[in-house]
Amino acid sequence: MARIPPPVLDAARPASGHPRRQVIPIVVATGITMPAIVARLSGSAPPEWLAAAIFGLGVIGAAFLLAWGAEALQLDISQGLALAVLALIAVLPEYAVDFTFALKAGEDPHRYAPLALANMTGGNRLLIGVGWSLVVLLAAWRMTRIARAQGYEGPLDTDVTLDRPHAIEIAFLAVASIYSLTLPLKRTLSPVDTIVLVGLFFWYAARISRAPAEEPHLAGPAELIGRLPAAKRRAVVTLMLAGSAGVILISAEPFAESLVSTGENFGISTFLLVQWVAPLASEAPELLVAGLFAWRLNTNAGLGALVSSKVNQWTLLVGTLPLVYSVSAGSLSGLPIDAVQREELFLTAAQSVFAVAVLTNRSISAREALALMALFLMQFVLGGVLPEGLRAVERVGVGMLYLVLAAVVIFRQRRYIRPLARDGFRTKVTELVHDRAQAPAEA
Repeated sequence: MARIPPPVLDAARPASGHPRRQVIPIVVATGITMPAIVARLSGSAPPEWLAAAIFGLGVIGAAFLLAWGAEALQLDISQGLALAVLALIAVLPEYAVDFTFALKAGEDPHRYAPLALANMTGGNRLLIGVGWSLVVLLAAWRMTRIARAQGYEGPLDTDVTLDRPHAIEIAFLAVASIYSLTLPLKRTLSPVDTIVLVGLFFWYAARISRAPAEEPHLAGPAELIGRLPAAKRRAVVTLMLAGSAGVILISAEPFAESLVSTGENFGISTFLLVQWVAPLASEAPELLVAGLFAWRLNTNAGLGALVSSKVNQWTLLVGTLPLVYSVSAGSLSGLPIDAVQREELFLTAAQSVFAVAVLTNRSISAREALALMALFLMQFVLGGVLPEGLRAVERVGVGMLYLVLAAVVIFRQRRYIRPLARDGFRTKVTELVHDRAQAPAEA
């Protein structure tokens, strides 16, 4: 966590909320899932744009319920495993939408295979370009504002530094990001990629599951659930997770189909709708939860959850797409990658490599967060305004810029690489947890 004067940190910690206020968000989130449930079970066929809104809101409401339930789950399992489960559950909506397109790609690869990859690349770039940056910049602004309001005129270190156990996520994300640079060189995502990436995820999950259980700092609806007696809490959490997952599963297909139909009916690029609108719906709850952590200056939890989510997306999500496609297609040919998607994969992988390079010292400064956001926005804007003939040059060019900047950052922070790899893959997890506040080591 960033080094913060105690009075500033105390002012940022919220007091225990009133139960009535804490239950309102749960009621609202549950309420916005109801139209999706009714529409699905009744078999009604609203206009495509209305269906996109109904099922999109259903996904968002269910994702919030999933996030709160997963936060409360930290009371019953190890903190490291809870963080991975939280990150995995938080990206479940994106898994559902991506799997929908991958299944349909087995029947019509020309139409749906690019959309499965578009949703994945958009979600991954959004997570870093907006999510990681949001945590750092919001925390820095909040910290500065509170400190100055209290008359504190001393220097403020607004860097967000992750605790030592997060070296595990960073190290595994580094391996996944390096491997992802090979994907644009292929014409399919194959079962070999499934074995490598899914195997990497299970190795990662097994390693962090060894972290001891600790008392989490819950707030809002999660705090309300956490105050329940153990047996009742577990029943409520199970109901929230199972019910929300069910809503997402019944909403994913009509949401995906309505997006495609809306684009075709209104002359809007289906690719852009799937790449950016769908991830906005699926990632919104996760980004908001991380933003709330940053607002409370619990930056270790906020950024840590997003880094863990990135590991999940770059390993389990990408790795299972070929498997889902193969099941639908009835062959092991692999999910096809066209020329545009190879460029998108290269750009996404390059952004991931740059982000990991920045985190080599387990720290992100406000300046580095601004760079992550500025590069994301630059690519987003250029991709929208440039003519079709120049977009390939733009994607490859921005990807190369990411890699050049990554090389510069890695050279400057090269003394942290060996300690990070040691902590990520070899040091006992209990030792990492015991020395969680230790500053990043140097070789």
